[in-house]
Amino acid sequence: MSDQPITPVSAMLSDGDGLRLSDAQGIVDAWIKSVGVRYFSELTNTAVLMEEVGELARLMSRSYGDQSFKSGEKQGAEALGEEMADVLFVLICLANQTGVDLTKAFMQSMEKKTNRDAERHKNNPKLG
Repeated sequence: MSDQPITPVSAMLSDGDGLRLSDAQGIVDAWIKSVGVRYFSELTNTAVLMEEVGELARLMSRSYGDQSFKSGEKQGAEALGEEMADVLFVLICLANQTGVDLTKAFMQSMEKKTNRDAERHKNNPKLG
């Protein structure tokens, strides 16, 4: 274990304008290297991602679907945020491990969706 103090997450932000995807990727990488020892393998992280998505799905089905909460289960916006953040953390780990720039990938995805769906949703009678 390193003798260097762990940098608080708030100190890892590059400026006061809020968290950017590139900030998040850097924060996760610094955390992995200082606290997490090393990244799990890509395959393990893919399985962990599926596990975290399942936990989010369970909470969503109890919050907005027909299932009821079990005694003692966390619920509400804070619990949803925690599960969503867990999904995001593992997704960022995978992006870091595979060399994906999430900002670039996200912007390309938004452009693709905008071009592909420019009229599709406006013309969907189910959404009217």
